Amino acid sequence: MTVVLFPYGRGYVEVDLPGSRVYTVQSMYPEGVFGTEAVKLVDNSLSKPIASKRIEDIVGSDSKVAILITDKTRATPNKILLERVLVRLRWRGIPRDSIKIVVATGLHKPHTYSEIVELVGEDIASEYIVESHDSDDAKNLVYLGRTSYGTEVHVNKSVVDSNIVIGVGLLEPHFFAGYSGGRKLIVPGVAGTSTVYQNHSYGMLNNPKADYGFLEGNPVHEDMVEASRLVKNYRYILHVILDRSKKMVDVFAGDVYEAHKVGVETLNRYARIEVPYEADVAVVSNGGYPLDRDLYQSVKGMVTASRVVRRNGVIIVLSECIDGVGHEHFRELASMDKDPAKILKHIELNEPLRDQWQVQKLAQVLLKNRVVVVTKNVSHSILEEMNLIPASSIEEAIKVACTETPCSRMVAIPEGPYVIPSLR
Repeated sequence: MTVVLFPYGRGYVEVDLPGSRVYTVQSMYPEGVFGTEAVKLVDNSLSKPIASKRIEDIVGSDSKVAILITDKTRATPNKILLERVLVRLRWRGIPRDSIKIVVATGLHKPHTYSEIVELVGEDIASEYIVESHDSDDAKNLVYLGRTSYGTEVHVNKSVVDSNIVIGVGLLEPHFFAGYSGGRKLIVPGVAGTSTVYQNHSYGMLNNPKADYGFLEGNPVHEDMVEASRLVKNYRYILHVILDRSKKMVDVFAGDVYEAHKVGVETLNRYARIEVPYEADVAVVSNGGYPLDRDLYQSVKGMVTASRVVRRNGVIIVLSECIDGVGHEHFRELASMDKDPAKILKHIELNEPLRDQWQVQKLAQVLLKNRVVVVTKNVSHSILEEMNLIPASSIEEAIKVACTETPCSRMVAIPEGPYVIPSLR
């Protein structure tokens, strides 16, 4: 037996994997830092930005500043990052009421005050204007133009009306944009619903390069870049890379596109891992809390595992899903037929449909693999409706998988979507 610890919620599940051929995918992230050492890392990056002046040299005392942050599904250490940026804005004499912090929710639900407090801390939440983007609020959107892909770009008015926009985020692999961060804080982060629909369309996601690890030639990424460049005041980012324990490894500050590029190059050294064989069964987490808050986000772990599982092999996903399925439209669309190919055809013929991109990626996996989900927060009946196999425990899941396949070759991916495994 091979024993592997898988992140699950805020804790871990110890898994005994049977058989003599078990390969564990382990990232190359160095051990990160926290506390005062993390603050030093952030300050050093802010003092030596990439392809940009320092933030305090870009803004003036009369500037109106919008700071974009990631939402509750991301592990971004928003509090530390915001505090260090806000210190520098105070140096320039910018009053608190000239600074807006915008939660870049994309099409996720706008956050409650308590969720905002969890993201940024009580002090920042009470002292600064913090608003949650609502993609459906048409009166708070501004039309900026159209990309070469035909995407009509509508962006949050508070963002457009600012003199300078700062993007605070997390660099991690992304299952159709290639990587998170940078341009993604604009689209989908603070974009209108119709903009996201167009960027996340069936044709865009059907491109083979709309996948983990691709930027060049990835239409989703390239469209996002074009859209974000229409936000002329989006000039600075502060992004981090975290280790498997969510401690800070690297920080990148500076120009939105150049700092993001350097960050991605660094991330690749840590996250790209070669796997020696195609697996009969892969066991994967969704990275633990907060990315495994719901089943919607857990599609990312499934896509990660499918990269190294043979056709008709089995994926076992460990995901706590404290928020359940997460998106009702996702559930309805994923449950509309037992044949994933028919679901894909329905999306192609009837788009735009809410959450179609997540269902499209799920259906692509289900055309290749069976998926067993280990969670106690989504009922077995709902999982079955969504063409997933429910399991109450990892032991039950392994038993199910090993009746479907020989289980002679297994792969463990405890870090889930935070790594990019590929076959040698």
